[in-house]
Amino acid sequence: MKTRLDGHVSKIVAAVSVLAAVLVVAPTCLAQQHKAINLSSTRGLPFNDGVVAGNTLYVAGQEGTDEQNKLAPGGISAETKAAMENIQKVVKAAGFEMNDIVSVTVYLADIHEFGDMNKVYREVMPDPKPARATIQAVALVNNARIEISAIAVKQK
Repeated sequence: MKTRLDGHVSKIVAAVSVLAAVLVVAPTCLAQQHKAINLSSTRGLPFNDGVVAGNTLYVAGQEGTDEQNKLAPGGISAETKAAMENIQKVVKAAGFEMNDIVSVTVYLADIHEFGDMNKVYREVMPDPKPARATIQAVALVNNARIEISAIAVKQK
């Protein structure tokens, strides 16, 4: 004779089986979706310039440096332009476009340089402009004036 408890037990066993299958398969699927973009592997830094997860690209903070990791001469305007060029290199290497960028975070060593940074940013970043946060940081690596990170989502 079957009881109500038997029906609940079989549902619980089925749910646990599905959960176990998801826990076994999901990490494999997620691992296959991640792709590291590392354009500066010669610098020996412990991170990638970007990581693609599914249809999303996370671009690590990019300073206004050249290939030899030297800051662009000329102050905040030159560093902003170089930082945006570095972001563009990562975006293209990942198979994305600049207009796929949906969010940007700008870190300034001096918030008083906001206007000069914003002028270059406005010229370089395509429309529609992504969401953006701009903050002053106490200090940036390499005595940089600016560091910019971004998130891009590939359109289907």
